[in-house]
Amino acid sequence: MKTQRDAFFESLYDIAFQDKDVVLVSADMGAPSLDRFRRDLAHQYVDVGIAEQQAILVATGLSLGGMKAFVYGIGPFVTYRCYEQIRLDLGAMNVPVTIVGVGAGMSYEESGPTHHTTEDISCLRALPNISITNCSDSVMASAMAANSLGLDHPSYVRLDRQAFPVLYRPGHDFSGGLEVLRQGDSLFLVATGNTVHDALALAGELEAHGLRPGVIDVYRFPINPELFREKTKGAKILFTMEEHTLPGGLGSAVAEIIADYGLGLRLKRFGCDFSRGLCYEYGGRRRLQELHGLNPRIMSQTIVDMTRSL
Repeated sequence: MKTQRDAFFESLYDIAFQDKDVVLVSADMGAPSLDRFRRDLAHQYVDVGIAEQQAILVATGLSLGGMKAFVYGIGPFVTYRCYEQIRLDLGAMNVPVTIVGVGAGMSYEESGPTHHTTEDISCLRALPNISITNCSDSVMASAMAANSLGLDHPSYVRLDRQAFPVLYRPGHDFSGGLEVLRQGDSLFLVATGNTVHDALALAGELEAHGLRPGVIDVYRFPINPELFREKTKGAKILFTMEEHTLPGGLGSAVAEIIADYGLGLRLKRFGCDFSRGLCYEYGGRRRLQELHGLNPRIMSQTIVDMTRSL
């Protein structure tokens, strides 16, 4: 299995090798997949040091000058730290820079809350013109390098730090923004990023309770409302799963569609509950997930109980 970061930058390297207008702005980040880029394409690589806000400013100027600019850094540092720059320089002016953030959710499990990327979707979803892609496997991450070049607006590609099993075949069309990975009847698990893999595992376990849950991978924000309505047609209840804080994340985006389009569906959101503060615990990513709302046993029992009450 390949990490999403390696898949993305290997693809971007191949593109940049042929297209000299592609430039990567890095905030003092190192990775084996960046070594070739830095060595072979030195004139297309800018390291601004530990200065993520400056990276956004430099990329904005390069883009306005006709270059195809990418900014790379750790998730919270290229989003929260740069919020004003993203809002004004990219969002307000609709400049097509692609921000690439690694460490989605709590994948920097050993580094504490400074490195947890658990509010970025809700923050950036509130800004104008910006699209967000939350990758669930390396095939998607690889495709996003090329897909980002065709956009006429700013975008954010959210990469997990870990390697996960492949869900999609190379060449898959990711234009829809969501995909049904498992067909269901009246029950759907709607997940994003790494939790898509948990949703597939959970769906299999729920079969033992006589349930036939579908699984939907929502990888693009804003969510395509018409496609979402089409794919959930016939459903009675939805359960969203995200390694992200509940306010403003996937569950909130789905709730907005249900309310705005009068779908009349029941909804239960599973995600990070930071109502008592950020996550200061340690002990492995799975433990952190379970401590903060993503406990498979509790989720399974909740789904069974709520489904039986329909």
